[in-house]
Amino acid sequence: MILVPEVLTILILNGIFLVFSTIAFVISLRIYKNWDRKSSTNLQYNLEKQSVLAGTIIKYIFLVKLPLFLFFIFTLDKISNVLIGAMCAAGVVDATSYGIYLFIFKILNLYLFGFWLVLNNIDIQNENLPYTKVKFGFFCVVYFLFLAEIIIEILMFSSIDPSIMVSCCGALYSSTSTSYISSLFTISPVVILSIFYVNVLALGLSYYFKHSFSYAIFALLFIIISIISLISWFGTYIYELPTHHCPFCFLQKDYYYIGYLIYFTLFTGTFFALITPFFNKKRYFDISIFFIIFYTLIVSGYPVVYYIKNGVWL
Repeated sequence: MILVPEVLTILILNGIFLVFSTIAFVISLRIYKNWDRKSSTNLQYNLEKQSVLAGTIIKYIFLVKLPLFLFFIFTLDKISNVLIGAMCAAGVVDATSYGIYLFIFKILNLYLFGFWLVLNNIDIQNENLPYTKVKFGFFCVVYFLFLAEIIIEILMFSSIDPSIMVSCCGALYSSTSTSYISSLFTISPVVILSIFYVNVLALGLSYYFKHSFSYAIFALLFIIISIISLISWFGTYIYELPTHHCPFCFLQKDYYYIGYLIYFTLFTGTFFALITPFFNKKRYFDISIFFIIFYTLIVSGYPVVYYIKNGVWL
């Protein structure tokens, strides 16, 4: 295991999360099994008080977990300085077999916790608490995904060996790599960009007609297509280097931390898009399309500015 202050901080917070999320899980399970708003028994009264406690725990786990995700990326970047061969967080992620799965669980859980918070806010605004049983039943499922994330994170940091050489991002994200990512670089940029902007157009039309289901489907596709296009084409203009495809390096100071803004706009926009079929509120449509357009303008701006400055494409 590699133990630096940042890793210890993450592991300690995971321990705290585990204790409090387990308390919330036990309460949630009890509420899901016994909740009856029409009942006036002592059990129902106690459940209503406990629902406030469980809701507060879940809310604050998310409020800490959100900046902790950024701290996690920062930690990976710092660890790369002590791993032989690593130049950024990409090398740390690839240093063990758990890295990519940990990222998937972390992002998935942020979406699910966010969904729970939206559902909770809608529920407590109604005096009849119509979604209480649903939201706590939902958390019972999320708890196991959150538990899996914590376990995988411990396994990942435990498996990192500073004495073993790892691959740098240049080797991982190149056309000569043997990974599945290398196949992206064989796709024509025209094809990738066409799919990307058609997807943006489809989102715009779905927003205009307020068709929540198609809007969510296109948003889900947008996450995948955006990351692919960012790695294969848009990212090269951020680096101004046609062979540099790393999705982590532009999180660094050298590129003014633009990666944080890029990923924030992408994930925020798609999150609000994905919840529209469940709540169908106009403000969720508006927030989503704002961030999706903002994301599109940011990534599109880099190649446009590069072309204006140099008169050629990469």
